[in-house]
Amino acid sequence: MHIAVLATNTDTSAFAARHPDDGHKFRALIHGMRPDWRISIFDLPAGDFPDVLADYDGFVIGGSPASVNDDAPWIGRLLRLIPAIVAQNRPLFGACFGHQAIAVALGGTVAPNPGGWVFGVTETTPTATAAPWMQGDLRPIRVNAAHSEQVTALPPGAEVISTNSDCAVGAMRIGPFVFTTQYHPEMTADFIAALVEDYADDLPEPVAAQARRSLGQPADSYRMAAWIVGFLEQGQVTTARPTGPSR
Repeated sequence: MHIAVLATNTDTSAFAARHPDDGHKFRALIHGMRPDWRISIFDLPAGDFPDVLADYDGFVIGGSPASVNDDAPWIGRLLRLIPAIVAQNRPLFGACFGHQAIAVALGGTVAPNPGGWVFGVTETTPTATAAPWMQGDLRPIRVNAAHSEQVTALPPGAEVISTNSDCAVGAMRIGPFVFTTQYHPEMTADFIAALVEDYADDLPEPVAAQARRSLGQPADSYRMAAWIVGFLEQGQVTTARPTGPSR
């Protein structure tokens, strides 16, 4: 398969420069499960968008410190692109900002978390109607979290597929072609630990303390990665794609 990763991270800090960018994080996540897949990375805040949607078997939209409710031109362009991807029945996965952007683009709403920041490793529980790519696995799953906003109203046709008390829409789907999560499957244990420390002085003290405590049990990244590739495979369009090196 040929997957387009739509990177949305606007962080240009020294901290960000010391770590792989989000596009390469998602490439590593996917290649850990499917090393033969082609991954093309697009830097949306820099104005780098895919030209021909039909060139890709699936799309991944990553996270960002930006808000989907901001008026930046690249966000508006992304919100117009999302319905076009959905209209072509291309599998579309979104994480954190990507999850929220898909919700807003398709008619949902995003607002500040009622309880403030959710940071560190948390747990979300798949629902009884969980998606087929979860293969009936309804055990709670540990996930990396870093969000101060969340989806507060679902777009038409969407279904909640994981939830907890801090985030009612922990994950959602729309039919077989849209799967999103509020969390960060691309973050490694080392990265979320470094991120917690980088943000600690700017977080309320109880949030920072809880985030540090949560790191004792790492996120179940392998299980989430299996769900993501399972989703992309079951929803893929079977039209042949041109071959060539990853971008």
